[in-house]
Order: sequence, then structure tokens, then C-alpha cells
Amino acid sequence: MFEQTKRILKEIGCDTYELTEVKKNVWEFYFIRHKLDQNRVVETRELEATLYRPMEDGKLLGSASGPISPTADEAEIKKALETLYYQASFVKNPAYTLTDKPVPAIESKPVDVAAIAKDFIEAMQAVPETETERINSYEIFVREITKTFENSNGVTSVVTYPSSMIEVVVNAAKGDHEIEIYRNFTSGVCDREKLTRDVAAAMRFGTDRLSAEPTPKLGTADVIFSTDDAAEIYDYFAERMNAQLQFMQLSDWTPGKPVADYTTGDRVSLLATPTLENSSRSFPVDGEGALIRERYLVRDGVAENVWGNRKTSQYLGAEDSSIVYNFVVSGGRESADALHDGDYLELVEFSDFQVDSIGGDIMGEIRLGYWHHDGKVEVITGGSVSGRMQDVIPSMRFSAETEQYDNYVIPKETRLYGLTITGVR
Repeated sequence: MFEQTKRILKEIGCDTYELTEVKKNVWEFYFIRHKLDQNRVVETRELEATLYRPMEDGKLLGSASGPISPTADEAEIKKALETLYYQASFVKNPAYTLTDKPVPAIESKPVDVAAIAKDFIEAMQAVPETETERINSYEIFVREITKTFENSNGVTSVVTYPSSMIEVVVNAAKGDHEIEIYRNFTSGVCDREKLTRDVAAAMRFGTDRLSAEPTPKLGTADVIFSTDDAAEIYDYFAERMNAQLQFMQLSDWTPGKPVADYTTGDRVSLLATPTLENSSRSFPVDGEGALIRERYLVRDGVAENVWGNRKTSQYLGAEDSSIVYNFVVSGGRESADALHDGDYLELVEFSDFQVDSIGGDIMGEIRLGYWHHDGKVEVITGGSVSGRMQDVIPSMRFSAETEQYDNYVIPKETRLYGLTITGVR
């Protein structure tokens, strides 16, 4: 289909383009309790075309993207491409160039979808259950994805990689009361031990929710984040170094300068890497055909490199930049246990938790937490947590131990000081 599309592009006068074909081989399983309800195998193919249109003697460059149906005939393909090329005339950006550096040959192994699916099923069967904590249902999706890229500069690449997801619903009961907890785990393949541990933790959190008391009005408190929500905290560091935020002057982090006026806290080192074991987004080239190079975005609390798409990276003069998908945060100076000093609130469940990449606002609605004070532990629910990253970065502490959540490796525990806790009693 590539050759046919390129021929039609030449006919309509489009000389600058990017084409990406994505093939997916997907195995799906749907379980009620541990009984297989249904399963199926799905194979799909998608073609995405991005067309560029130079204007005003090459000073401006327009672009438009859209899908081309794999079942489209020649006339339908031509109509779709003509529409995109016309739409590109309404976008007027300062001119930039597409990726032009050839990518070395990439060795990709076929994905053993059946073996990965088997690992997921056996891991779920190994989750310990009781009369009051049990698995309700789960759905498994294991994908072999092959992406083929080509642009008008002759840059080509083909990568094949695994991408998996499992959705789990667990139940916890106490007397006449019962609660459901939903989890969505994404990864490359199946980490049996981690999956079994995480599902068991979800059931334990459900049981604790049933005995939780309303969150007291604490005013401010130190907060420890020990679940995947903490990735939002470190994503803030990545986004502040994104070329788009830098170009739009929505981030004031400057390469070579500290990201905060550090006091007693641990200094973040954030590494962007092309491949990360068991990430669902582990591949060496980005969506624009550029080779992804390992680099620090922030090192020891100092901004170092920007990352992002071709357009805004060029505007900033970062010619060797690329889009990145995998991030590794180095551990801190102390163990997780060392962070448990004094009074603190450990938050493990939220209705929603966000860290705004522009304003730095921390926002979360509390579903479950543990208030550690005066030598006691109180299980709480309700209320909210809020704060600003600019205020907590100088004193934040995080554990030496790390944990992986799909495409992020982050400290296992992170302690932020002086967050505002809105209680409900």
C-alpha cells in the first residue's frame, strides 16, 4: 500500500510526507472469576499519512494528518490524500525539515503472543483469594505490533514489539458491605510476580476501604505516595523539559540551571531512554522516524536536555532531539523505611490525581489513605490533597528503591512536605 500511496502523492504534487503503517496481532481473553467467558484473535492494519505543504516560497510549512483505510480503492485513497493536502494549506508554521538521518537496521524478534497470554492467565490464577477478597473478572489484551515508517527524505524503519494490557476487577467484603476495585495494568510482556502482587494489594486496599474513617481536617501534612499515581509527580519534570512547553514559554526551566532552589531534598535525575525492559512503548525510533538517543532531561536537579517533536525542537535549535516514551528516575539517598519518620499521610487510592505540567498544581481526590500519627495508623477516605510542585521540589525526598510502572521507573516511595489536606470531619 505504501508504493500505491507514494505514487498518488506524486500525482497530486505532494513532495513532503510521512507514512506510518501499524499492524497489530491481538489476542483477547475475557474471564468471569477464573472461568473463560470468551476469547478472540484480531488482526488489524492501519495507515496514517501526514502531508506537508510549503508556502510563501518555503518560508512556511503546513501539515495535515489522517488515516487511509486499508480497504480503500485507488479513487478513495486519492480523494483522502487530496483532502489532507488541501487541509495542510490552512496550517501556517515557520518552515522546518523532516527527519533526514538514516536509521541503522533494527533487529526485531517476533512476539510470542500465546506465551505472554499464558503468563497473564497463570499469574492471575496464582493471586491468593479468601472468602472476603476475590477476583471478580479480568480481561487480557496481548498485542504484537509492527510499525513501518517512511518519509519523503527516504528515512525508513520497521520495528516489532509487544504491548499488553490487563483490566482487573476485584471484590472485597465485610459483613453486608462489599466494594469493587478496578485496575488497569499496561506493560510489554507479563511480569508474573509484580502482577500477582499488585492485584493482591488492590484487594487489600478494598478491604481497608470498608473500615476507613472520614479524613480529618489536617490543614497541612507531609504525604507519601507509594503507588503508580506517583508517576504523575515525575512526569511533571519530563513535561517541563518538553520542547513545546519550552518554545511556548510555558516552562521556565533552562538547560544548565537548577530546576528549584534546593534545600534539604533529594535532587531528581530523569533519564529518557529509547528502550526499557517490559515497557509497552519500547522501541528505538520515534513516530517521526528519528533515532531516540538516551539522554538526561534533568540531572541532579539541573535541567539538561529538551525533548519533543521535530517542529518545536528545531525552533529551539535542538536538532538532535526526538520524541521519547520511556523515563527512568534515579533513586534517592535513603531507603523507603527512612522516609517514614514523624507524622505523615500515605495516600494509595484516588478518584483522580493530577499534576499540572504548566502551573505545577497538585490535585487529588482521596479514596484511601493511612494517617500515621502519635504512633498510630488510622485508615481514612474522602477529602482532597493539593499543593504546588514549585513549593515542594526543594524539600521532596524519595526512596533509593525504585518501581516500574510500564514506561516509567520511579522511586518506590516519594514524600512531599506541607501539602494541603481538605478533610471531611
